[in-house]
Amino acid sequence: MTHRAHDLCCRIEFWSGMAKRDYYEVLELERSAALADIKKAYRKLALELHPDRNPDNPAAEEKFKEASEAYGVLSDQQKRSLYDQFGHSGLSGQGQGFSDVQDIFSQFGDIFADFFGGGSPFGRRARRGGPERGADLRTGVRITLKDAAAGLKRDIQLAHPGPCETCDGSGAEGGKRKVCARCQGSGQITHSRGFVLLQTSCPNCQGMGSTVEQACGKCHGSGHVNIERSVKVTFPAGIDDGQTLRVPGQGLGGRLGGPAGHLYVEVSVEPDPRFQREGYELIQETTISFPQAALGTELDIALLDDTTSTVHVPAGIQPGETVVLRGKGIPRLNGDGKGDFIVVVHVQVPKRLSAKAKKLLKELDETLRE
Repeated sequence: MTHRAHDLCCRIEFWSGMAKRDYYEVLELERSAALADIKKAYRKLALELHPDRNPDNPAAEEKFKEASEAYGVLSDQQKRSLYDQFGHSGLSGQGQGFSDVQDIFSQFGDIFADFFGGGSPFGRRARRGGPERGADLRTGVRITLKDAAAGLKRDIQLAHPGPCETCDGSGAEGGKRKVCARCQGSGQITHSRGFVLLQTSCPNCQGMGSTVEQACGKCHGSGHVNIERSVKVTFPAGIDDGQTLRVPGQGLGGRLGGPAGHLYVEVSVEPDPRFQREGYELIQETTISFPQAALGTELDIALLDDTTSTVHVPAGIQPGETVVLRGKGIPRLNGDGKGDFIVVVHVQVPKRLSAKAKKLLKELDETLRE
């Protein structure tokens, strides 16, 4: 995608109200930047804008989210390719952005561990005794090629552990926990080794800062029960095999009133024996007779949506050549029309001929030689 085309995408997105900055601009990178350069740029900004280094600074937190969103796209080869071609609109349905800072740490925990040797270079973000964000869930869904092209909404059945409603996930009867007597609610205990002070999680409360006085009768003190539920997921028209949808707030419920995690749906598209998909193009092979190839013909071709379209095959078409139906393929995720429907033509040569057919073909051969 040219710089001019990308600038056009950006202007279109601005006019439509999205008003997002270019991801390369956010990370201060050239469009040809390698993955190592992307990681280096994000590390620099993450260190500068980290919420622990900028407490009570909403502007820094928003820039931290913006940089993390840019890194999440540019470090992913598939998402970066879509973004380079179509801008922000090419990522619709891919679940970009972060609901809060804890969401960033949840998704990029391994990255921060590589950067800083842990989730935060400045200390723990919150004591474990407080509300905790729920874990993310992942599930896989298989859909047909027809559904992938048309888009659909489907109820996904989930079964997983979730916070006990009776005790609000606390594990204590009536939701009442008491301050840990050993760590006095800090969740940490300090060990002295010479001049060095070491902090570790309190073994008495497992770092929660509080303990259960009387276990909840429903969850028996675990704070979790098994849950079965249904989540409606929207699959955008044009989604492809291997892509992942993010459904915010539909993961595991948070503990002690914390926000829920997210649900990630990995999409698998069933192959259709009638068609081959390549990006947003659909390819179908068809066979015609030699007279049809020589004289030209018209064919009624069945499309993916079960409608038909008339294809004009020009006279003299050669085996393996194609006829293209513009705009009859797969919808583009950015909403900019559809790809093409390509018909690959094969010519059938009969293996057995009658005496009359042989005579006619010999006459035709002599005529063509003249």
